[in-house]
Amino acid sequence: MARFLLLQLRPETEASDDEYHAILDKGGLREAQVHRLQLDREDLPATLDPRDYAGVIVGGGPGCVSDPADTKDPVEARIEAACLSLMPSITGHDLPFMGCCYGIGILAHHLGAEVSKARYGEPVSAVTCTQTTDGQADPLMRALPAQFDAFVGHKEAVQHLPEGAAHLARADSCPYQVIRHGQNVYATQFHPEADARGFETRIRIYRHKGYFPPETADALIDMCRAADVTHPEKLLSAFVQRYQ
Repeated sequence: MARFLLLQLRPETEASDDEYHAILDKGGLREAQVHRLQLDREDLPATLDPRDYAGVIVGGGPGCVSDPADTKDPVEARIEAACLSLMPSITGHDLPFMGCCYGIGILAHHLGAEVSKARYGEPVSAVTCTQTTDGQADPLMRALPAQFDAFVGHKEAVQHLPEGAAHLARADSCPYQVIRHGQNVYATQFHPEADARGFETRIRIYRHKGYFPPETADALIDMCRAADVTHPEKLLSAFVQRYQ
């Protein structure tokens, strides 16, 4: 049975491990079903071919594809280059792909769309997402209700729908919450693997990373605990079930 390839981009061990276990849990995956690569500390194997996997999942991370090349942290630049190197094969062969937060920037950038900090950045929060007409017809999005809340927190965003992509879900604060290219290449701006406990962990870890004023961390944790975010994980589960 083919495994899923999980590309992780978080250099903080606690955040990376928490994301890994959340993806296993919410996706209904066993460790043996996942080839985990932590790109901050290991390179893509020279022989890696995404066609050898049931699907590719890209997690979130602190990097921004829109940052100027001369200001990028060297590790983040290497991570970005590694992810982008796989996209021609993934989109060219319409391979199963789920990009989570950072992954929507990678996909849109690869497809030639503008990804920037001009508009649509969202502070750490729970936002209400609404499925579009295309979303309601999509086989994975059927696992979610027409409206659902999801956790977000990002500095950059997709500024316009990439050519040839379908727009599956939107929010008032950021229109491109879920997109699909071809039939099998998906990306979300929200975090489909994140629950309140997981987002609380990230708030603690990224307290001084510029996502929010550090003194608001406790209030954000209270917000996460009060939020009703239970549906996004069904998208990740549906992705695994469809392609495993």
